Amino acid sequence: MLVRTLSGNPPKTRLPKGAVDTQMHAYLPGFPSLPGGPGLPAGELPTPAQYLELMRWLGIERVIVTQGNAQQRDNSNLNACLAEFGSIARGVCVIDSATSEAELDRLSAAGNVGARIMDLPGGAVDLSELEAVDAKAASRNWMIAVQFDGSHILDHEERLGRLKSRWVFDHHGKFFSGVTPDSPQIDAVKRLIDGGNCWFKFAGVYESSKAGGPDYADVAAVAREIAKYAPERIVWGTNWPHNLAREQADYPDDAALTDTVLGWLPDEAARYRALVENPQELYGLPGWKPE
Repeated sequence: MLVRTLSGNPPKTRLPKGAVDTQMHAYLPGFPSLPGGPGLPAGELPTPAQYLELMRWLGIERVIVTQGNAQQRDNSNLNACLAEFGSIARGVCVIDSATSEAELDRLSAAGNVGARIMDLPGGAVDLSELEAVDAKAASRNWMIAVQFDGSHILDHEERLGRLKSRWVFDHHGKFFSGVTPDSPQIDAVKRLIDGGNCWFKFAGVYESSKAGGPDYADVAAVAREIAKYAPERIVWGTNWPHNLAREQADYPDDAALTDTVLGWLPDEAARYRALVENPQELYGLPGWKPE
C-alpha cells in the first residue's frame, strides 16, 4: 500500500512567512470518483488533516486547493475540503458554459477564486470551453488554471492571448514532446506573459520531464529561463498528493522535491515573489500580515 510521508527533516530551502502552495488536491470520505476521471488516489485517502501535517513539515502557510479530476465537474468534495481548511485556503473549481449564476455564487461563498481547464485525458473541462469559462471567471474576478500539452502552445497562443482573466500555465507547461529554452514554444510563453495576465506554475515536474529525477534537467533549464525572464510571474505548488504515483517507488520525497524546484529560482528575492507576492496577485489573496 502506498504511504505518504508527512514529516521528517525540513527542506534546506526555508520558505518565507506567508508561503502559498498553489497546486494540491485533498479528499474527504463520502465523495466517490465519477465516470470519466482517473479514480481516487492510491493508498489511504489524502485528507486535509494529512495535508496540514505536510504544511508544518515543509513550512507552507497558505494553500490553493484544486478540484481533482476524480470528481470531474462535481465540486462538492472541494467545497467540503475548503470548509475543513478554513481561512488559510482558497479553491480552484470546475465550471463550464452551463454553470449558473446561482452556482457561481455558491462556489464563491465556499472560497473558490478560480476555475480549471485541463485538456488532457481525465480532465473534466477541456479547451473547447476556454472562452465560456473565461467569461464567467472574469465576471467574478477569478483566475483560470490552464493545463494542456504545451508542445502545442503555438496552436493555442492566439486564444490564450485574448483571455480576460488572470491565468496560469500549469505544471511547467507540460511540454511532452520536449523543449529547450530556445524553443519557439518558450518564446510563446514569454509573449503570453508579456500580455499582462499570464503566470507560469512550477508544479508536477515529474509528469513531463524526460530526463527524470532527481535533477529533472530538461524542465529545470526551461524553468530557470522563464524565472529569469519574469520572476514576477512564477508561482509554485507541491502537487501533493502526487496522484500519478500508484506505487511507493514512484512517490517523491516532498522535502527534496521542494529544494530542487525552488532551486531553479535565481535568488531569495525571487523565491519570496514566487511563494508570497505572485500568488497573492494571481489568486486575489489578502496580503500576508504576520501575526
